[in-house]
Amino acid sequence: MPSPFADELVELLPRLKRFGISLSGSAVEAEELVQTACERALRARDQWMPGTRLDAWVFRIMRNLWIDTVRSRASRGPHDALDEAGHLQSEDGREVVEASMTLNDVSHAIEALAEEQRAVLILTCVEERSYREVASMLGIPIGTVMSRLARARENLAHRLLLDGKKTVRTDMKANAP
Repeated sequence: MPSPFADELVELLPRLKRFGISLSGSAVEAEELVQTACERALRARDQWMPGTRLDAWVFRIMRNLWIDTVRSRASRGPHDALDEAGHLQSEDGREVVEASMTLNDVSHAIEALAEEQRAVLILTCVEERSYREVASMLGIPIGTVMSRLARARENLAHRLLLDGKKTVRTDMKANAP
């Protein structure tokens, strides 16, 4: 018989997956991260205090798992991850290419952010969490959330050349049809 704890955990799965993708940059790694985080949460369910926010508790477990994964990889040495292919469907080929290039640019810019900036950006802008909620989830002060978010936005704008100038792609010819 499912428990309220398990029901709430199941409801969190889509949000956990989005957060996992924001941390790892890979849907496959995100699924593994979500699965491991849920397993840990279920094993440690007696440590969770009813009446407190389950989402903040599980997000913190997930973030700590990701930190452990990054540290483990650093000690094992570098490896190349395979890029995942995403397909956009549209009737206009130019729109498909432009949307794909924009998505690719934004994805690379987000991936290039420091992990702590990326986590705060995803939780506030994608998950629409308040600064207070993000601070609780990540175990940091609200002021740190605000400064990391400001730096993340500034870095994204700089990387995407959105600082008031026309966006220019350096990998394409200006006169290409």
